[in-house]
Amino acid sequence: MSNPSPQDPPIVFEPRSGEGWRDPFPMYRALRDLDPVHRFENDRGEFWALSRFGDVLAAAVDAETFSSARGLTIAYGEMEEMDLESPIVMMDPPDHTQLRKLAIKRFTPKQVLAIEPALRAFVVERVERLREAGEGDIVVDLFKPLPSLVVGHFLGVPRSDQSLFDGWTDAIVAANADGDITSSGAALGELIGYFTEHMERVKKNPGEDVISALVQARPGGQEVSAAWILGFAFTMVTGGNDTTTGLLSGAAEQMSRHPDQKKFLAEDPGRIPAAVEEFLRISSPVQGLARMTTREVTIEGVTIPADRKVMLLYGSANVDEREFGPDAGVCDVTRKIRRHVALSYGPHHCIGAATVRLQSRIALEELLARCPDFSVDYAKGKFAKGNYVRRYASMPFTAKATG
Repeated sequence: MSNPSPQDPPIVFEPRSGEGWRDPFPMYRALRDLDPVHRFENDRGEFWALSRFGDVLAAAVDAETFSSARGLTIAYGEMEEMDLESPIVMMDPPDHTQLRKLAIKRFTPKQVLAIEPALRAFVVERVERLREAGEGDIVVDLFKPLPSLVVGHFLGVPRSDQSLFDGWTDAIVAANADGDITSSGAALGELIGYFTEHMERVKKNPGEDVISALVQARPGGQEVSAAWILGFAFTMVTGGNDTTTGLLSGAAEQMSRHPDQKKFLAEDPGRIPAAVEEFLRISSPVQGLARMTTREVTIEGVTIPADRKVMLLYGSANVDEREFGPDAGVCDVTRKIRRHVALSYGPHHCIGAATVRLQSRIALEELLARCPDFSVDYAKGKFAKGNYVRRYASMPFTAKATG
């Protein structure tokens, strides 16, 4: 590990939110170069942050040492405050492995592709509305409602109820950003109440959705606990929306920054799936999540004690020159990517990864086919509140670039 000189300003990891997400990358680079195993404190205790790709990847796959069971934020006592049985993202193997197998049956490539016609129709209608108007807010009009539609489909929620998701998500994310998850009590209570009733409905009339599958499952002859199913719904609603919105808003920004790359994709749509991986890497919607050390562990010559929250900075790791070369901070849709951690890695690789990629591919195909000369004013875009997901909450859109 390199040591800063006396003239260098102190290197401090500062959780970002809202406008703070505009440019976290100088902080990330300083951490990678000078303090890759970084200790920091706040009024809730001592924490650590890993910023290099190799270290983040190694921690992500080592669930035995870096546990998810005590929550994913830099808040000790998070699970107790939530008063909710561990969602799947906050579990470790073997329990995590068993329950993931039950849920993932509804997220196979075949299952995911079955919703493509409905998704494409929705995207076409929204893009055409923007094209005819000539301008609008592409996050509000397309990138935010699209994942709500998908999450609602997989949870078996009627379209008329899916607008509830955004309010619940925003309240819970804002509470996390303020460091007080208990302030989201009303939203959390509404979410739990809604899905408690939904589980009762699908017991009598099961559908093809994942909640129905979990309610009907009998692993080892036992029912899946209602509390765990509620935890799964919580994960889908609060985590399934923001990832796609962050990816697509980041992609729109990058294509406006690099119109040559936008033109390249518009002329050859077959390149879009590979470009989605670059947009995932460079935007890293989930910028970081925490784990808890189960033992003392030494990384890069620095020892982290047991029972410490450690931030895995995916957003930093995905622009690490050690993994992606000297131009790691530049978007290049022709880049050959072997791996990235935008959707995590190992046991907690995003269960909805196929849906994220499908939504993004369809949205970019239709946007580039129908508005190939579009631009977004990312400088006037506003970032959403929250310490863990970097996404635009709004972004002015023009169907045809000017100037």
